Amino acid sequence: MEPLAVRFSPGQDLLLELERIAQEKKIEAACVLTCVGSLTKAVLRFANQGESTELSGYFEIVSLTGVLSHYGSHFHIAISDGEGKTIGAHLMEGSRVYTTAEIVLAVFPEYSFLRSFDPQTGYPELEIKSQTGK
Repeated sequence: MEPLAVRFSPGQDLLLELERIAQEKKIEAACVLTCVGSLTKAVLRFANQGESTELSGYFEIVSLTGVLSHYGSHFHIAISDGEGKTIGAHLMEGSRVYTTAEIVLAVFPEYSFLRSFDPQTGYPELEIKSQTGK
């Protein structure tokens, strides 16, 4: 495992920046270890919903989990508002950093995380390939 620490600045799109890093660094397999930060806009897709929901305001990022690869990524986020009300969902494009997003990733050079269509779910799902042949 190789750690990779990044910081995103105000106005940056959280999802697009994570995907950019995966592409630029040609990351085969990684996961989010931790993330702290804030958003002024959160675009979320709630469980079993076809459409995204856009929330505006000031939100703390209390959790970000996910796997990333230049083949495709998948993230879930939990955010809280000024009263501590917390919601979580699938992170979508358009979620904008307010003050910062400080993220530590774990890169796994011995694996590739692919996204393959799964006929059972109807979605591209995680396919794990070992680089060592084991």
